[in-house]
Amino acid sequence: MAHTGCPFDLSTIAAPMVNQSDLPFRLLVRRYNTSLVYTQMLHPDRLLEDQEYLDFHRRGLRDELDTPVVVQLCGNDPEVVVKAARQIVGRADAIGACLDLNLGCPQDAAREGHFGGYLLDKKDWPAVESIVSALSHSLPVPVSAKLRLCQHTPATHELGTRLEAAGASWLALHARHVSARRRRQGAADLAQVKTLKERVRIPVVSNGNVRTWDDVVKNREETGADGVMVGETLLANPCLFANVTPDPVRISLEYLDICREHPETATIQTIQTHTRHFVDYQCGRRPWFNKFRSILGQSDSISEIEKLLRVKVQRWRGLQPLSDDEDQDENEGACTTDDERTNDIKEGLSEALGTLGLLG
Repeated sequence: MAHTGCPFDLSTIAAPMVNQSDLPFRLLVRRYNTSLVYTQMLHPDRLLEDQEYLDFHRRGLRDELDTPVVVQLCGNDPEVVVKAARQIVGRADAIGACLDLNLGCPQDAAREGHFGGYLLDKKDWPAVESIVSALSHSLPVPVSAKLRLCQHTPATHELGTRLEAAGASWLALHARHVSARRRRQGAADLAQVKTLKERVRIPVVSNGNVRTWDDVVKNREETGADGVMVGETLLANPCLFANVTPDPVRISLEYLDICREHPETATIQTIQTHTRHFVDYQCGRRPWFNKFRSILGQSDSISEIEKLLRVKVQRWRGLQPLSDDEDQDENEGACTTDDERTNDIKEGLSEALGTLGLLG
């Protein structure tokens, strides 16, 4: 029997992002008013055939704080998708986990594998409906679908009604057309979210056109959607839904602490990328930012990244280094020599002069 209804708060959602929806990031955004989080898009074939891949992604789902969480799957074969879903749902919170079919991924891999946004053509709708129906009838958790606009835009609303009939508990619409080359071409057409909301009885989530908290409010007002989903902007500011702009170093350190508390749930490359996003959000135009990126890319441990943030980035910002114990005297800073401190200052000055064209 199909699972019906949506038991979750859909108001503020962290979108699924390739290699960026790791457990530590999901836990971080939950601290700042994110009501629901997604995993990255998972590939059914790899869940079934690659034990290391399966173990890694199940590991993140077992944390008791990571609930509710939406496990997002792609694929075009109902039998394979359902088998893969069973591998995941058995290790997830049976109440707070659900499964989502990705119908919006615009990447080349999706086109080559014929999944994601490349299943929006009308000839593929029967397969899509079969997948959603099979999932909703086979699993004890809700099933949802995330999609983009069909090439013939009005067809999107018809597809939405058919997905509802197939058993979807809610829909998330990124109101742009699929394009592997220009994923963000133009503004999202929020009027289409509003129309979809008017056509279906299940909840609808709006995705697109959010850069600030004011955009979240405006999106809700324009679409009447049950919630707003944010991706890349949340990578830059994980406190967006709390209407807070965090200090880039302190939010990075908070994320690193979560990574330590939950080892082997994020790769060092993912940790580096999150840290770069956090710092880039407010400091990307600073003359030292390229130097920071270079050193960050060569840092192969959380401890090295932490030292880079506490010492060098703080000094480049003209601030005192942060000690491990923030209750200590601020002037104690991190343990560095006078020569290291002088080199940091010289590096920052050199970068600034170079940007101004004052060095040959």
